[in-house]
Amino acid sequence: MSKIKRSKDEKIFDFINYSLLAIFGIMFIYPIIYVFSASVTKPYLLEIGEMYLLPKGIIMASFKAAMSLDGIWLAYANSIFITVVGTAVSMFFTITGAYVLSKPELKFRKILTLMVVVTMWFDPGMIPRYLNFRDLGLINSYTSVIVGFAVNTFNVIILKSFFEAVPKSLEESARIDGATQWQIMTKIYLPLSTSALTTVSLFYAISRWNGYFWTMVLLTDDSKVPLQVFLKKLIVEKNMAGEAAQIITPESLTSPQSIIYAVIVLSIVPIMIIYPFIQKFFRKGVTLGAVKE
Repeated sequence: MSKIKRSKDEKIFDFINYSLLAIFGIMFIYPIIYVFSASVTKPYLLEIGEMYLLPKGIIMASFKAAMSLDGIWLAYANSIFITVVGTAVSMFFTITGAYVLSKPELKFRKILTLMVVVTMWFDPGMIPRYLNFRDLGLINSYTSVIVGFAVNTFNVIILKSFFEAVPKSLEESARIDGATQWQIMTKIYLPLSTSALTTVSLFYAISRWNGYFWTMVLLTDDSKVPLQVFLKKLIVEKNMAGEAAQIITPESLTSPQSIIYAVIVLSIVPIMIIYPFIQKFFRKGVTLGAVKE
């Protein structure tokens, strides 16, 4: 069977498309490679700018120093707690909200959906939101960062669209058998939505793990701050005070800058370990429900 001859316009489009994808791919992967390389490069070579992409004079002392920093493992545990509990809470509210809004028989459904979507267009603002947390007595409480940012409107819309694509005949059969709405949701909708649920869970988990600004503002106790806030404090303190006090020589095993890079690597390792195992669900989840028959 002969191949279909591609037109000149299609070839030009493919060339531009692949070129742009290659450029964006390099832009995204370069910082990751650079951080990994900088974390194992000899501090002196890093300080004088001898390293550009690949590591030079590989040494692991920065990781040893990073893992011995006071408070790093407590911050790591806080990040894990906020990510796991926060993602679970977010998924509960998102699933139940999306399921209810996906029902055509829901009274005032269009109005309620519009009220939900409006929150994606208009943000109340940083100061009113902070004052709201303060008046509720949620400053320096995990409740503020877990429940206060539990729902992302975009994720609700994704699950709502996916639930609407589930065949209604399955729900009708379950109702005839006497199933409740909770049973229909947990026994029919959720098992059929594994890919979408995995995708939304990944969105929430990454957002929770990388959460920085509001955790810094709302959690005032150093014993409660997550890893990203710990890293911010480390960068400020080490760059302003540490480098001035430490002279980097060719014999130096660590430097404030190399330790910071090592902490960054430690902060992104969990996501890089988990993602390959859920990649197939993620690819499927971002496309399912996009086209309705």
